[in-house]
Order: sequence, then C-alpha cells, then structure tokens
Amino acid sequence: MTDLIEIQKKIVPEVLELLEIRYNILRTIYYNQPIGRRNLSHKLNMGERGIRTEVNILKEQGLLNIEATGMYITEDGKKIINALSGVIYQLKGITELEDKLKKVLSVEKVIIVPGNSDNNSLVLKDMGKTTSIYLKKLIKDNNIIGITGGSTMAYVANEMPIGKVANEILITPARGGLGKNVETQSNSIAAKLAKKLDASYRLLHIPDNIDKVALDAVLTIADVKEVLDLIANMDILVFGMGRADIMAERRQLSQEKIDKLIGKGAVAEAFGHYFNINGKEIWESPTVGLSLEGFQKTPTVIGVAGGEKKAEAIISIASLRKNMTIITDEGAARKIINICK
Repeated sequence: MTDLIEIQKKIVPEVLELLEIRYNILRTIYYNQPIGRRNLSHKLNMGERGIRTEVNILKEQGLLNIEATGMYITEDGKKIINALSGVIYQLKGITELEDKLKKVLSVEKVIIVPGNSDNNSLVLKDMGKTTSIYLKKLIKDNNIIGITGGSTMAYVANEMPIGKVANEILITPARGGLGKNVETQSNSIAAKLAKKLDASYRLLHIPDNIDKVALDAVLTIADVKEVLDLIANMDILVFGMGRADIMAERRQLSQEKIDKLIGKGAVAEAFGHYFNINGKEIWESPTVGLSLEGFQKTPTVIGVAGGEKKAEAIISIASLRKNMTIITDEGAARKIINICK
C-alpha cells in the first residue's frame, strides 16, 4: 500500500488531493448530518459550486443521500470513511512526521492526527478520539487519573469509548475551575470521563485563579484537602497546553499584566506558570490544583494541543520534561518543525 501511494504521488498527485477533499466532505457530513450544502461549504471553506459537484459524484457512488432535511452518509459511506482514515495517514506521511517531531521536541512519544484544528473543528474531535483511545490503553487497576479543563480536554471526554477497562479507577480534576463555560470546566470533564469509564470521581469546587488569602482559608476544608491529596498522587495526567495570551485572558489578568508577560516572551501557560519558548518561567499566578513540581513527579503525562497557533506553546511545554507523550495535529507539527529549523 505504501509503495502504491508513493507511485501515485509522483504520477497523479492531483488524484490524491481529490481523494483528501472527498474524504473531508464525507467525514464532515457524517459528523454534522443532516447538513445542507451551504453549511457544508462554510465548514470546509469551499465554494458552493465545488461542493455541489463533489456531493453529486459521491451521491452517484452511493456514499451519501440528499434529502429535504439535508445530506446523510449511507452505510457504504461509513465504511469508506473508516477505510480511508489509514490511507490519509499514509498519504500525508504522518509516521515520518511523528518521528521527526519526536526528535525536534526530544520527548518520549508523539502522536499526530492529520489536519489543522485552527481551520477545521473536526481535527479537534479527532485529537480527542485519539487521546481517549491512547489513554484507555494505559489505565490499570487503582489508577488515579487527573484531567485539566478546556475545549480540547472536553473533546477527550466526549470521544472516550464507553466501557470499564479496570477496577477502582478514580478520576479527578487536576486544576480548579476556570472560565464561565461549564462544559469545559475540569470538574465537568472529569465527571463525564468517569461516567464513560464506569469509574469514581471527585470534584474540586474552587476557582483556579483565587487570591492567596482565600486559598489559604480554602485549603483547610477537609473535602478540598482530600482532592488535592489525590491530585498529588495521580498516576496519569491528561492536560491541554495553552497559549500565554489566551490563558492570561481566561484568568482575567489585566491588559497591562498581559502585555508585560508577552513583552517578556511568554508563549505558554501550564498549571499557573507562564513560560517563554525555551521553557523558562516568566511568572507564576496563584492557582489551585496540580503544581509544576507535581507535574514533574506524575508517572504518566499526556499533553494535548493542536493548530499552528499553539506551535510555540507546545515547544515550550514539551521542554519541561522529556518522559511525556505529546498528542497534536499536522498543522502544529509542521509549524513546530519550521520554527525549530
């Protein structure tokens, strides 16, 4: 299969480009069905005329149906989507890209999903699915699993296949709450993940950006102390890697403070710490949950982030420890490699 793909790349490269376009059309319809042409055109950033042409061809092949409510994928279409995922992986040279990025970042393992989540939200969904499957294989009896908040982690919980994999599993938020969106709060994500895995869970009912006086008072509460002890003894951590400017805004820092951080070269934030691209700490804000020291001590760590815009943040966070797994997308991977040339 690999040899055939390489031959096709050299002789008829336009066929492979068309294959990827049609695969993306089928996949987008499948995740959003029923969906109309105009909405599909918007999601894929393609002209409606081009969408109409491709959709009609796929319909003639029996891969989708067009009804009054919108387009649906047929059973044959679903089979094609599953079969093509591996082909697209080889077509884009993802295995070679993973090896290259692993060397560039000097980390233990790298997993890359095709596409760029900056341009296509389905890539975020793919990262969530890939992370959840990888995580599920690592879980053992009596494990304590911590997970942070954010939209990427929400996709991990959403895409986790339902089913118990081990006994006495406990899921805990690794950080306090941050932001106003309940669906992307670490508590909500931990609870959903636990439900999918038929596991127990604990909640940490504290905002992440709390002042030191309030924090000292809260730490005396028994329930809070219990969760923080669990966090300190996690076996597995799954966390999102955030950009410094975005996370500073979510933590409601003043614009003056944000400008100062960026001016000093901050590109990434993790666990309340802000770092430059080389992993040097710029500033620490008082936060609740896993500390940087705890991050270093956690046996198994999985960092997840994608999109070209997060390339510098990924480089920065990856420098904090070598024995970790980075799960990202093609857009971020190629950008990182260009930056590190």
